[in-house]
Amino acid sequence: MKKIKVLVIDDSAVIRSLLSDILSTDKEIEVVGVAMDPYAARAKIKKLLPDVLTLDIEMPKMDGISFLKNIMRLRPMPVVMISSLTEAGAEIALEALQIGAVDYIAKPKLDDARKLHEYAEEIIAKVKSASRVRVFPGGATAAGSDLASRPAAYKYIHRPEHPTNSEMVIAIGASTGGTEAIKEILVRMRPNAPAVLITQHIPKLFSTAFAKRMDDVSSMSVCEAEDGQRIRQGHVYIAPGDQHLKLRREGQDYFCQLDNSAPVNRHMPSVDVLFESVANCVGPGAVGIILTGMGRDGALGLRAMLESGAETIAQDENTSVVWGMPGEAVRLNAAKNVLPLGKIVDTLDTLIKSRLETTR
Repeated sequence: MKKIKVLVIDDSAVIRSLLSDILSTDKEIEVVGVAMDPYAARAKIKKLLPDVLTLDIEMPKMDGISFLKNIMRLRPMPVVMISSLTEAGAEIALEALQIGAVDYIAKPKLDDARKLHEYAEEIIAKVKSASRVRVFPGGATAAGSDLASRPAAYKYIHRPEHPTNSEMVIAIGASTGGTEAIKEILVRMRPNAPAVLITQHIPKLFSTAFAKRMDDVSSMSVCEAEDGQRIRQGHVYIAPGDQHLKLRREGQDYFCQLDNSAPVNRHMPSVDVLFESVANCVGPGAVGIILTGMGRDGALGLRAMLESGAETIAQDENTSVVWGMPGEAVRLNAAKNVLPLGKIVDTLDTLIKSRLETTR
């Protein structure tokens, strides 16, 4: 079996050695080289023809973002960014995903053997996943934040500030490749669309930065979800990176509920947790959307939504960075619709308009 060839790029000799040792423990991976800066990396890419790069963000001579831009312009290939878990690191990592990086992972902490073992499993999984993806240069969408290009509101609706149980709630789940896929959906949604709840597999600092970025580009109001927040039309609620997001119903109103229970499918937040709560609270008034991502989180939850009478959508294989989560949902017959990313909002529009016509 052909091994996955990896080039490790990092200015720290300790990190280069550690990443090389971790990746080399897997029989399907071969670390073909290391480089301490982008200039050395450029020569080794030409010589060694790696399948995947791991790329540090902060390096001498040329930073990782500038080098990533060059890669995506001249020789697009799968890149896993290595980022420090800081607020600034989160912003830069999200920028890297927009440019075309497949995934990111925090720099390893060397003083905790248990955490290092978990880290090793995670980076091996991410590199393997990256080796199988089609790289989308420039990110999944070129849509910008120009207000003039944003969609118009639903002109004929006169609705209360927050949904009642007769109205719609949209639940979205994603993982690898999801930040850009979610962006493509949110930039095209109308400003007074039904409330949207999102679970994206992402660390806590990253989820805060991600919510701010989505608020900048969307006509809807986007925030990181808070416990007890009332769900309102025209608003988007993104799960914090360290808590499950659930929907709670009280009478005619819906609220966000944050949950610190154990990870589900090894994830917290978990897409299954969100989808199952929406199935229980909303039923036929909901739409569930499962986007690109590694693993199977969300597939069972999407099936629960379908069985409750909700509309369900899975992103198709051709437009998914990784067709793990949506693919599993399709295998479980949980998706009523399997659509290219660019068609999802059109279908949502049709579903929303149909729902509004029947409840007027």
